[in-house]
Amino acid sequence: MNMQGETYQPDPNRYDSTTYRRCGDSGLKLPPICLGCWHNFGDTTPLDRMQKLCTTAFDHGITHFDLADNYGPGPGAAERNMGIILRRCFSHHRQELVISTKAGYEMWPGPYGNLGSRKHLLSGLDQSLKRLGLDYVDIFYHHRPDPDTPLEETMGALAQAVTSGKALYLGLSNYDGPTMARAAAILTEMHVPFVINQNRYSIFDRTIEDNGLKDAVMKEKKGLITFSPLAQGLLTDRYLHGIPEDSRIRADGRFLKESALTPQRLKQIQDLNELARQRGQSLAEMALAWLLRDPAVTSVLIGASKPEQILDNLKAVQSADFSQEELGMIDRIALGKQS
Repeated sequence: MNMQGETYQPDPNRYDSTTYRRCGDSGLKLPPICLGCWHNFGDTTPLDRMQKLCTTAFDHGITHFDLADNYGPGPGAAERNMGIILRRCFSHHRQELVISTKAGYEMWPGPYGNLGSRKHLLSGLDQSLKRLGLDYVDIFYHHRPDPDTPLEETMGALAQAVTSGKALYLGLSNYDGPTMARAAAILTEMHVPFVINQNRYSIFDRTIEDNGLKDAVMKEKKGLITFSPLAQGLLTDRYLHGIPEDSRIRADGRFLKESALTPQRLKQIQDLNELARQRGQSLAEMALAWLLRDPAVTSVLIGASKPEQILDNLKAVQSADFSQEELGMIDRIALGKQS
């Protein structure tokens, strides 16, 4: 039942316009645009708004909802709220959904509350399942590397999540290329399905091009799902003329600070916006399309505070072709590269 007491009925045509992408060489397919719950699913957002985001996404073929145990605010809130929405709206559609979560950031006090020990990961997964009200998640990620725990221990804990039936697939988040390749070798030897990597990637943030992760994804035939594709809103029309009073920079400076919007960055945003206009796109659409045109990228995670933003972002899938001249221009603007 939804919040008005009516049973949610998904759009019967929800799969007609989406082409799903295979996650590496696995059998799992994901939609090109997925709904991320990093922002806007904590206790500061009304539940009916979160519910509308989820039903709008599903009505348009978005089957993958991405969470982590520490998403909020406060930590655990996104999973708890998603659990309510799953019960209200999706109890008859669980088999159609891909629900992912992660463990690795601090969730409780003491020596077992974060990072990559077997104790933390398996305890964290159990707590996540309780908050979500699920018997299993489709993808369970290690959220960040732990330099102090043997990689074999961390991968062994992920493997047990699968063999115990609490996760169907495994993922790694925020790993670099060499560490991911080592982890992949361990998990292959254990015969468990490691299928996807989640990393920050955007026109402005090319870290995975420099740390070997993007090349390793292709070599190891793993999926790649990218977060912060719009650089926390910088790759939108939000900051074309400075910092609005109702912007994320003003409202929540945890992840995007005012110092990020330098005069040079503002000029880059304006130049990229002009290129997007010439392509017949918004800047956000072009930024998403730039990612989706890459054969290494399986899916792009979007955040949304309004259903209309989800619908706008879906337009990027329709215009993901770029000329070499356009790609070169994007690199020259964003990175200062010369042709």
